Amino acid sequence: MKFSTRDRYALRLMAELAHHGDTLVPLKEISDTQQISLKYLEQIITPLTKAGLVISVRGAQGGYRLARPDTEITAGEILRAVEGELTAIPCLGANVECPRRDQCQTLGFWCGLNDLINQYVDHITLAQLRAANET
Repeated sequence: MKFSTRDRYALRLMAELAHHGDTLVPLKEISDTQQISLKYLEQIITPLTKAGLVISVRGAQGGYRLARPDTEITAGEILRAVEGELTAIPCLGANVECPRRDQCQTLGFWCGLNDLINQYVDHITLAQLRAANET
């Protein structure tokens, strides 16, 4: 499984919001701090907001902040918000019918890897990501 630039930037954006706590942060400020294109961040923030992970406030004093405490948001939620399903291989997707599924000798391996990936990302909170960077 290869994680995209979009995935990496989404985690960085969310860690930056976590760093600011309940303070509203303009996307331009995050763009400057994280050295990520403002246009790219605008594309990333939309699915994070739709997923209920970020709150957006318009206006001169507006910006973005986390919708929940950073201890309650996992890396898995963030990655799924911007990427969709996290699967090790395409045939493990929810709506995929693999014609070789019954005879696939490697299916157990891929299912196990898929489970490990999802368990890992679902147990790492935004607070843990932030704390690891501060040490």
